[in-house]
Amino acid sequence: MRSESDRFIPETKATLLRNGKIWTSALNGTEVIYGDVLLDKGLVKAIGYIPHRLLASIPKDQLHIQDLQGSWVTPGLVDIHSHIGVYSLPELDGASDGNSYKGPILPWLRSLDGLNTHDESYALAIAGGVTTAQILPGSANNIGGQSFVIKLRSTAERSAISKVIEPPYTLNGTDYDPSLPPRWRHMKHACGENPSRVYSATRMDSAWAFREAYNEARKIRDAQDAYCEKAKQGLWKGLGTWPEDLKWEALVDVLRGRVKLSVHCYEPVDFDGIVRLSNEFKFPVASFHHAGSAYLVPDLLKQTYGGTPAVALFASNFRKKREAYRGSEFGPRILADNDIPVIMKSDHPVVNSRYLLNEAAVAFYYGLPANLALSSVTSVPAQAAGLSHRVGSIQAGFDADIVIWDSHPLALGATPKQVYIDGIPQFMTPHLSPKPDTFQTVPKTPNFDREAKEAVEYEGLPPLFPHDGGDVIFTNVKSIWSDVGDGLAEAFNEDEAETSSSVFVRGGKVECIANQGVSTSCMPSELSGKVEAIDLEGGMLSPGLTTFGSPIGTVEIRLESSTNDGTVFDPLREAIPTILGATDTVVRAVDGLQFGGRNTLLAYRSGVTMAVTAPSGTGFWRGLSVAFNTGAKNALQDSAVVQEVASLHVGLRKGDTASVSTEIAALRNLLLSGKAASAFTAAAQGDIPLIIDVESVDIIATLVRLKDEVEAKTGKPLRLSLAGAAEAWHVAAELGRANIGVILKPSKSFPVTWDERRILAGPPLTYDTPLTTLIENNVTVAIGVRDEFAARNTRFDVAWAALESNGRIGKSQAMKLATTNLERILGVNVSPSQRSYVAWKGGDAFDMTSKAVAVFSAIGGLRLL
Repeated sequence: MRSESDRFIPETKATLLRNGKIWTSALNGTEVIYGDVLLDKGLVKAIGYIPHRLLASIPKDQLHIQDLQGSWVTPGLVDIHSHIGVYSLPELDGASDGNSYKGPILPWLRSLDGLNTHDESYALAIAGGVTTAQILPGSANNIGGQSFVIKLRSTAERSAISKVIEPPYTLNGTDYDPSLPPRWRHMKHACGENPSRVYSATRMDSAWAFREAYNEARKIRDAQDAYCEKAKQGLWKGLGTWPEDLKWEALVDVLRGRVKLSVHCYEPVDFDGIVRLSNEFKFPVASFHHAGSAYLVPDLLKQTYGGTPAVALFASNFRKKREAYRGSEFGPRILADNDIPVIMKSDHPVVNSRYLLNEAAVAFYYGLPANLALSSVTSVPAQAAGLSHRVGSIQAGFDADIVIWDSHPLALGATPKQVYIDGIPQFMTPHLSPKPDTFQTVPKTPNFDREAKEAVEYEGLPPLFPHDGGDVIFTNVKSIWSDVGDGLAEAFNEDEAETSSSVFVRGGKVECIANQGVSTSCMPSELSGKVEAIDLEGGMLSPGLTTFGSPIGTVEIRLESSTNDGTVFDPLREAIPTILGATDTVVRAVDGLQFGGRNTLLAYRSGVTMAVTAPSGTGFWRGLSVAFNTGAKNALQDSAVVQEVASLHVGLRKGDTASVSTEIAALRNLLLSGKAASAFTAAAQGDIPLIIDVESVDIIATLVRLKDEVEAKTGKPLRLSLAGAAEAWHVAAELGRANIGVILKPSKSFPVTWDERRILAGPPLTYDTPLTTLIENNVTVAIGVRDEFAARNTRFDVAWAALESNGRIGKSQAMKLATTNLERILGVNVSPSQRSYVAWKGGDAFDMTSKAVAVFSAIGGLRLL
């Protein structure tokens, strides 16, 4: 066992963590030890009971002692699929080094050669408990190049190589040490749509490109083997020089079993191609990545040469491409049921790696066992990377990569109290938001057995439309919300009652509520035995949530134009066709609505019953948004379209065809033109909200001034609000005074672009969040999403916002973030008869114990999910 880590920094003090609940990852992720952890010399020295001799060997002034008071402790998280450092944030052309476009086969390239050590994402990822990540090239090429596994902490050297764990012996001439475990190399392959799109190729072209490349490597390997055989026999005459080629040497090592191969594949056709390739050329695959349809072909995966690969997945990020369309949230549990190692990954920055653990938590929510969910971001990716001898577990002799959590790691919103990498604490003054005591135990998740079975039965496309229901009596209801005319209020909750209630719903309306301690039902006696009863098991009746910010309802598969409404014409980018009439003709999203999309229906089944969607556009010109029912079948159905026109939308950002100052001039001109039929004139007169998609505080400040200017000239209030608004918190007080609303999308800060770089990260990095800052300055705030798939997770986003607020966002305020505040900002008027309610079984709408089982409204009746 090692006595000192090769990554140990001499001035690092030893740390004794006392009284923790230590999830070690041992015993297939079921071992929890109650006790202490000693970190010294960059290693875990002991866990559980710490022998006195170990403590006595450390000078007292070199030992830091921390009482964890029962906090959960896990290994540092391992992200098997990340592009941190090669797709640096904020995104800038000068630091985009993830893909080369010099050809589909590039095994000689190395991600290390493009690793930016000043990526803003390192600190954010660490704030989510991630300590180790495999940095992969992108997926534009069939063979994108070699990847490297790094520790995320900063180093004194500030160099890329200083971050690499166990640099391969081929790197920088490092000498081989036979006394140590082999140092694995790593490489990225990709099949399917990405290489085909980049090189205008087909899957047949990709298959041949792979075979041709491996044949070149095989010829070199065979020549080397023949050379060695002759040398063994003493046949030195005419032996010549050692056969090698720098371009192909890494692929030769793949054939020699020295490389942990990560393969980007989504569909059975691609898995089949790689499995056949592995058997033709006799090389193993460490892990398949993305692998959205892997759960449909587990037996095929097991035919891979050298053994079954692990499968690295998203929790819910599907349907952006055709090959991802059959992806399922039940994939992780189904694969695990088939004895295939499951990994949850980020693909950072596709998913912010700060929330890698949340990917595991969501997989757990949909049925992946708790032990495997935690293993999916620790020990299993470590094994797939060939580093399970030092990371991914808490064992004596392993790297001192440790995370102390504020709640059970699989509880919603679990946040590190402290992170140690190589024994070095990463937070000087961590900011914590206390969690409820109930969050200290593993959540009891709903039963999704039926849904998981249907996912396989229907090959990833199970029916999602709800079923019409009749009258119903909900029993064991612990919380009920209602529309009281001037807002939403909780009419009944478990904190105020010793027993639960029963609720009779007739024709989509609540007829009566009975306390089950007094009466089992309040419905008419003549209906007894004739009305379906649904036991909510301590659940809730709450308002349906609303989503905004993505093109849900106008886009089905983003990268398939034939499935989408398309992008609006922008007069600042292109000439407007004369058939559209005036140059200020504004497109209405209602005219491009499409119902029954999978993201739309999954949102509905997750309690998001209304969406507000603007016409799709990335520039200045957007159009008029529509509010619609996410569970409707078509636009002609009653209550399908809640409001044909909600708001007027434009966008302002740097880097567009026109300058920001040009866009502001255009907006000023449109608002003050005075054209009677213009949507902009209506906005200037206060008849319709104006929503501006903007991130930069500098542009936001200009908009505050523009609002004053327009109102001074019209004498009417400009109902201006901001969407996106990552940097709005900087001028929260000014926005509050100006009565400018804000829709934060996404709700969690992420510095993707230059305009979003000045974020307020929230716990554990900052005490405040953008939401709390804005709310405390009297700004009307709501939350939204950017991607269609994320709409279904709105309730978790709402809960997370409250959980990290240090008690400053209560349940009522949280509910408003995705209901009445959003409606108010967007100008959506929902009458009591239009408002949908969701029946949640097993718990609160905002926790991981519940699932939606029904939706009802006075107009739409009751629908069973």
